[in-house]
Amino acid sequence: MRSSRFKWIPLLGFLITAAVQAEAPLLQERVQSGALAAEAQRLPSNPMVTDMEATGRSTGAQGGDIEILMASSKDTRMMTVYGYARLVGFTPELELQPDLVERVDVEDDRRFTFHLRENHRWSDGQPFTSEDFRYYWEDIANNEDLSPFGLSEALLVNGQPPRFEVIDRHTVRYEWTSPNPLFLPAIAGARPLYIYAPGHYLKQFHAKYVDPEKLEAMVDDAGVRNWAGLHTRFGHQYKFDNPDLPTLQPWVCVTPAPSERFIFERNPYFHRVDSRGQQLPYLDRVIMNIASSGLIPAKAGAGESGLQARYLRLDNYPFLMEGGERNGFMVRLWEMGIGSQMAIYPNLNATDDTWRTIMQDVRFRRALSLAIDRDEINQVIYFGLVSPSANTVLRQSPLYREEYAQAWTAFDLDQANALLDQLGLIERNKENLRLLPDGRPMEIVIHSAGESTEQTDLMELIHDTWLKIGIKIFTKPSQREIFRERLYSGEALMSIWTGLDNG
Repeated sequence: MRSSRFKWIPLLGFLITAAVQAEAPLLQERVQSGALAAEAQRLPSNPMVTDMEATGRSTGAQGGDIEILMASSKDTRMMTVYGYARLVGFTPELELQPDLVERVDVEDDRRFTFHLRENHRWSDGQPFTSEDFRYYWEDIANNEDLSPFGLSEALLVNGQPPRFEVIDRHTVRYEWTSPNPLFLPAIAGARPLYIYAPGHYLKQFHAKYVDPEKLEAMVDDAGVRNWAGLHTRFGHQYKFDNPDLPTLQPWVCVTPAPSERFIFERNPYFHRVDSRGQQLPYLDRVIMNIASSGLIPAKAGAGESGLQARYLRLDNYPFLMEGGERNGFMVRLWEMGIGSQMAIYPNLNATDDTWRTIMQDVRFRRALSLAIDRDEINQVIYFGLVSPSANTVLRQSPLYREEYAQAWTAFDLDQANALLDQLGLIERNKENLRLLPDGRPMEIVIHSAGESTEQTDLMELIHDTWLKIGIKIFTKPSQREIFRERLYSGEALMSIWTGLDNG
């Protein structure tokens, strides 16, 4: 039986004939020379069909390049996010559907049987089979050198791993004694849970398969500590920074790091086609240019990016709209998955005993929320484009409740002051700041990662309204690594960041 926890989207099969197939421009010469098999031989026996018209898009044509801007060579990983090839994936309605696999049989939310597509291949042409799942399970996930911290949380139910079974060349099964609701969503995530790996490539870096002396020489040449470091460096699928690592994503990185310009070329063996039988993706190449994060909005506004979703802020909107009129591009507002554009986080584990006690009192946190004028912030910072709300899940979530979104969001200085008075924070100094029980003025440093003027502008508005309840704030930007250390150590009393990651 199929599990009722997820709504599965059935996929229609199409008879794809050679008459409707044409080689992508980038691959034509390789096919004509015999270096690459024809498209019909490269596709799985039952490719995944993407019906563009059914999702409000139009059928395209193969070929062409697009340039994007990123701020770091580490952003090659974003191609794993943008390409979004997963064993199972989310639709725009957040329903799960098979993708890399032909189907998944789910029984009681605890027994998952994956049926692979016959003749599906990695980007280097090698078969994608149950052996790739076995290699991951036995030689990576359950190898103490490669997985010293054990299995991913999504692979454990009540602390227990699944029973993994290879049924045949195209079928694998994972079975737990109790339901595992995290398993498929983790596989479908933006940073997915990988339960497979290209063993035919990675075995050359694994102690189980390589002569120790040869492996030691490879470790020395790579400048890593041990063979596990070697395997991890060359086998990190999410990072997408090793041109030699076979992939199942729509594009393949062909530029070794480090570089200021990364090129990703179409995967000749990608498993998806459109309803006309054209192999996807349509684009031959994605070119990723590295630039300073602070310059990316200006470069995008000048038309130097063909598609830009990252390193743009909502407060860039007017500038980008002007640039679009001058340079002929469109600016679209996309709803984000975070619970709030910005959120302030009191540190309930602060090392300062006095402040920690106050932070942990819900009346204090409610008072701070009531002293934020969200309507003013919306108009001044966000040009009236956002909806004032608390930091909670989005309306599309089954967990959404209107009372959560509106809780303590009204701008009410009288109620905020009354709550602080109830806490006993009545004494004030000559600057009209409230005093802590130990006599210190209520002055709070709010830490940020220093990556956005949006945060600074927003905190200036909050600074003015919090002064009216007797609390003074200072904003302290720093580098992200230092920012993170101050939070985890308890040094930071408060911080500003985006809202819930998975709204």
